[in-house]
Amino acid sequence: MASFIAISSSSSSSPFLSPGSASLSPLPPPPRSITLLSQVKCWGARVVVLPVKCSTSGQNHDAESEPETTTTTSSSAFSSSSISTYNWCAGIGGVGFLETAYLTYLKLSNTDAFCPVGGGSCGDVLNSDYAVVFGVPLPLIGMVAYGLVATLGLQLARKSLPFQIDESYSRLILLGSTTSIAAASAYFLYILSTKFPGTSCAYCLISAVLSFSLFFITLKEFGFEEIQKEVGIQIIVTGLVIATLSTSYSSSQPVSSAAEVNLPFFETEITAPSSPFTLSLAKHLHAIGAKMYGAFWCSHCLEQKQAFGEEAAKQLDYVECFPNGYRKGTKIAKACADAKIEGFPTWVINGQVLSGEQELEDLALASRFSEVGQPS
Repeated sequence: MASFIAISSSSSSSPFLSPGSASLSPLPPPPRSITLLSQVKCWGARVVVLPVKCSTSGQNHDAESEPETTTTTSSSAFSSSSISTYNWCAGIGGVGFLETAYLTYLKLSNTDAFCPVGGGSCGDVLNSDYAVVFGVPLPLIGMVAYGLVATLGLQLARKSLPFQIDESYSRLILLGSTTSIAAASAYFLYILSTKFPGTSCAYCLISAVLSFSLFFITLKEFGFEEIQKEVGIQIIVTGLVIATLSTSYSSSQPVSSAAEVNLPFFETEITAPSSPFTLSLAKHLHAIGAKMYGAFWCSHCLEQKQAFGEEAAKQLDYVECFPNGYRKGTKIAKACADAKIEGFPTWVINGQVLSGEQELEDLALASRFSEVGQPS
């Protein structure tokens, strides 16, 4: 910005000097603050134009404020990146919370899990001894952990931490939580591959993907230099998680070596012939809703079926309590669990529970079978 001072002789044609006067006519007010000379002498008829630069405080202010604007923009970009990271943590943590809440419901209600891949494998894992840590259902622990991560992510993103907790302290809690979840998932994958060979558990794999995603997102947020300072905390948290799980599982293992048996399911073969009495009794038991609960590996169950014979045994309402085979940690089928079966075979006739292998006459008496006779 510039202004000019015009100097002229005593000419009436001059637009700046009055006739007969050597004084300057009033100039337009200079912009902002400019210092002008109060007296100017005319040395001739020429017009002398003096350029005067305006160095205003406004320009200096703009020049000084430019670095501040750059700094503010950089800080805003960093803040946006942080908020985006925390939102990711909140979203992934929320998905993990929903998954573990569903598994917790299945565990507490003793309901079969819907497994899109692997058939009944998900139920075998969920009902095993490895799904409980010191008597607490494992999905319930996961639900609390994922819920904590989701809550911290939302609060850090909104910069609204409860109880006036320092942001750096909240970030450390987030790092410790994601580290513990990832360590637990890694340990469970090891258990799945060694204790359940050939088993496909979709929920286990989904949880592993979620936990590792949270862990790496949190690492990226902290950065390499800051992570180096906190690596001791991560090692301690990982060690505590693995030690806790190992101690829980080792203390819950049965002493009997029979728990190590891994039996695939197989159909038993009935070779004995049926008599008219056994056929009539079997049809009667079926008609009144009597049920026989057993296991494919139970020799007494096989002998009970042999007593009826091949044709009559097909008329019985037989419930297999281990339809997917028997291995360490496998629980009996839901129908058997609901009936509170504790041994095999077990008969339930008109609300009466008969444990063990039964004589045919005893079954006829318990079921009020009218045709009483000796089997041929």
